[in-house]
Amino acid sequence: MKERSQTVWLVATGALTNIALLFAVHPDLVNHIKGLSIMGGAIGGGFTDAPMGKIEGEGERFGNWTPFAEFNIYCDPEAAASIFSNADLAEKTTLIPLDLTHQFLATAPVRNMLLHGDRKDHINSVEINKPSRVRKLFQEILVYFAQTYKDVFGLVEGPPLHDPLAVAATFAPNVFDDLEGERFSVSVITDGQHVSQGHPESHTNQCGRTVVTKLDHGEPGVRIPRAVAADVVWHFLDMSLDRVPNG
Repeated sequence: MKERSQTVWLVATGALTNIALLFAVHPDLVNHIKGLSIMGGAIGGGFTDAPMGKIEGEGERFGNWTPFAEFNIYCDPEAAASIFSNADLAEKTTLIPLDLTHQFLATAPVRNMLLHGDRKDHINSVEINKPSRVRKLFQEILVYFAQTYKDVFGLVEGPPLHDPLAVAATFAPNVFDDLEGERFSVSVITDGQHVSQGHPESHTNQCGRTVVTKLDHGEPGVRIPRAVAADVVWHFLDMSLDRVPNG
């Protein structure tokens, strides 16, 4: 509230419990913020052509926690439902689902670039071949998740990076393609019990599933990009790693 109206973005990269509670207690904040960016949800059904992955014995799926649900929405589907059902808040919301983040894969060439830097942009660096501690840490994390996504979801090209895209939506909206401003009505299935991964009920229980309906052109609703200019975002991340303290 101390910031000027229409300047503040909120970025949610986990369960939406606190975000939903904030607007329930302080509804005036809806009109005060500029936007809400959420990493969460999985739509499926050919919403994009991103590789969504599959689990051995279960086949293809679009959710990463159950065949139907993405983890952040699944954790508290009631909170997510309250956000998307608030028309004024939904109009200010950008949703970054797995259907988009799975286009943003940290392939082997990308991981190498993030470790050593883009030589074209580091031509004056005398330590061009000496990765910083921050770059080494980032590389180790990506290598770990690359193996995990390969073993668990069969994504052999590399792991998706989810949260950075939710951040990018706040300052670089032009890296996303939302097909000439298409907007969506979003609902979340709250029926059903929370079950552990691999539980037999997880194959039929749709609790936490994100359901979207495209709205008529010009009708306000949630923005859900269908494509991302991955090279542009990777370039920005590369540059950002040099601005992080190397302690």
